[in-house]
Amino acid sequence: MPEQLDVSSPRTISSLGEVGALAFGCWRLTGSDSENSAVVLAAVDAGMTLIDNADVYGLDWGGTHFGACEEALGRIFVSSPGLRNRITLATKGGIIPGVPYDSSGEYIVKACEASLSRMGVEHVDLYQIHRPDHFTHPEEIAEAFHSLHARGLVREFGVSNYTPSQTLALNSFVHNGIATTQPQFSAAHLAPLRDGTLDLCMEAAITPLAWSSLAGGALATGANMRPELIATLDQLAQRENVTRSAIAIAFVLAHPSKPIALIGTQNPARIQQITAAQTVNLSRTDVYSIIQSSDGEPLP
Repeated sequence: MPEQLDVSSPRTISSLGEVGALAFGCWRLTGSDSENSAVVLAAVDAGMTLIDNADVYGLDWGGTHFGACEEALGRIFVSSPGLRNRITLATKGGIIPGVPYDSSGEYIVKACEASLSRMGVEHVDLYQIHRPDHFTHPEEIAEAFHSLHARGLVREFGVSNYTPSQTLALNSFVHNGIATTQPQFSAAHLAPLRDGTLDLCMEAAITPLAWSSLAGGALATGANMRPELIATLDQLAQRENVTRSAIAIAFVLAHPSKPIALIGTQNPARIQQITAAQTVNLSRTDVYSIIQSSDGEPLP
């Protein structure tokens, strides 16, 4: 029987310890308070113990204003008093509409403080730079991180949408290094496999958080996807008796850098379907067949 790749083990984020292999992303947390609460609680109950937010979430996808999704999560914490202690809480800052990026030390400290206020929490477990600001020296960012950590406002730090070289540059200045990086990674977006992102994660013990792990939902619907890729995913889904989405998520989880797949669905029923990704048996033959059908070219 072919060797099976590990898609089910818990992930470890530096000093934060173990979290689930699946995490809940708050980009679309723009429903009513009762709808938002239902989906977040369903995600946590399903083992998605990392909740990932951002201050800019709420300006798109049906939101109303900057900070709306952090405020929505804060209201859930109020209505579910024990929830904060059950999760690893992450958020991001550094995007300002119209600027668009500011990672200056002064701004990052203020942005983090504002995020804590919106969510009604005393600290976040993980604070991340949302997108790189090419005009801030990484040492200045690291100094802001150190200040936030010394004040007890943040436990660990990470980046999002950074190149490997940008990550290395910042990592060299951060005390104890950065804990996470967020690349876009899915069966339809394979760049982190080849641009050094996942290699760096393994080298430097950085945990990858894969955003858009279902390609914005397109891998679930099949919209604008290569027919060959959808056919491969469907064949494996039929074999494993799970949904196409579960196979696509399992592909992300199978990489030896131990990615955490961020899930953004607002449907509690789909959360249950997606958790089946952790029961899937994928071999090397399976994952390379997904890569080949995604690329549209035979493997060498």
